[in-house]
Amino acid sequence: MPPSLSTNGLSGLKSVVIPVFNEVQSIGVLVDRVASVLQRRGYTYEILCIDDGSTDGTTGLLRGLASQRRDLRTIILRRNFGQTAAMSAGLDASVGDVIVTLDADLQNDPDDIPRLVEHLLYGGDIGAELADGRAGGSGTVRDDGGYDMVCGWRRERQDDVIRRVPSQLANWLIGRVTGVRLHDCGCSLKAFRADLASALRLYGETHRLIPAIAAIEGAAIAELPVRHHPRSFGSSKYPPLGRTPRVILDLILVAFLARFRDRPMQLFGFVGGALLLGAAGCAVHGLFYVWAVARHWGLAIAWPSAVPTLVLALELGVAGIQMVFLGLLADICIRIYFESQNRAHYNVREVVSSTSGVR
Repeated sequence: MPPSLSTNGLSGLKSVVIPVFNEVQSIGVLVDRVASVLQRRGYTYEILCIDDGSTDGTTGLLRGLASQRRDLRTIILRRNFGQTAAMSAGLDASVGDVIVTLDADLQNDPDDIPRLVEHLLYGGDIGAELADGRAGGSGTVRDDGGYDMVCGWRRERQDDVIRRVPSQLANWLIGRVTGVRLHDCGCSLKAFRADLASALRLYGETHRLIPAIAAIEGAAIAELPVRHHPRSFGSSKYPPLGRTPRVILDLILVAFLARFRDRPMQLFGFVGGALLLGAAGCAVHGLFYVWAVARHWGLAIAWPSAVPTLVLALELGVAGIQMVFLGLLADICIRIYFESQNRAHYNVREVVSSTSGVR
C-alpha cells in the first residue's frame, strides 16, 4: 500500500469510483494504471469498481482482482441498474475525503487524476492551463481557493461526430437551463469533496447532470481540460442519439428541483393562477357576448353562440383549481420528505465559533 502522506503535502484517503459494465478487456488494465498513478503521487487511496450486472466475465475478473489487491474493493450489483445507480453505489460506499469518478473503458486518462485532485483542493494556484479564461463552472470559489467539484473537459474528444454534436448541444442546453456553464457535463472524470458527494441524490439517468445537481447544493464547481483517448476495446454501451430524449427529460426534472424543490406551490400556484385568470377572461368575454347579441337578436340566438367560450372558461377554471390543489399536495409531500428523513432544506459548508474554530 502507498504511504499515508503524499509527497506534495496532500493527505487523507482518495477514493476512485469506477462503474463497470462488460469491460472485461479493459478493467484490469485500468485498475493497474490508476493504482500506479496514485502510488507515484504518494496518495493513500482505495479503488472501488462497481460491477453493474456484467455478462462478459467482468464480474469474475473483478472478484479475482479484489481477492488479490488490498487497494481494490468490488461491489457487484444484482443486475444491470444503469450507470447512475452504479455511480451512486460507489459514492455511497466510498470512505475517502476526496472522491474521483471515471469510466472503465480507458478513454479517460488516469494521469489526469492528480491534476483534478490538486485543482479541487488548491484551485487556480495550480491551474495554469485555465489562464485562457475559457473554462466554465458555477462562477464561485471556496474561501480556501479550492472547489467542491472539478469536472473533466474532454477538449479534444476522441469520438465520432454523431456523438460529439448531440453532446455539445446538450451541454449548451444544460448551461442555459441550470446556469452551470460547462463545456462537458457528460465527462465521467470528476473529483468531489466527500461532503458534497454525500449530499448528492442520483436517480434515473442523472449522472450526466451531476454538476447541475451539485449546483443545487451550492457547490463551487470548476472544470479542467483532460485527455481523452479512442476506445481500445469493445464498443460504447449507449446508442449515439438514443439518450438525447432521456437527457432532456432528466434536465426538466433537475431544472424543476433547482428552482422549486422546497417550494413547489410557487410553480403550481402560478400556473393555476394563470389558468384561473384565463378562465375569468373567457367567462367575461362570453357573458358580454351574450348580452351584446341578445340586445339585437334575442337570447335564443346569443346563448348557443357563447357556449364554446363559456365551456372553455369552465375547463380552464377546473384546471386552475386542480393545479392549485396539486401545488398544496406537492408542498405537503416535500414537508413530509424533509421531516421524515430528518433532512434540512439547506446545506451548511462550515460552522465557525470562537471556542471550536472551523468545523
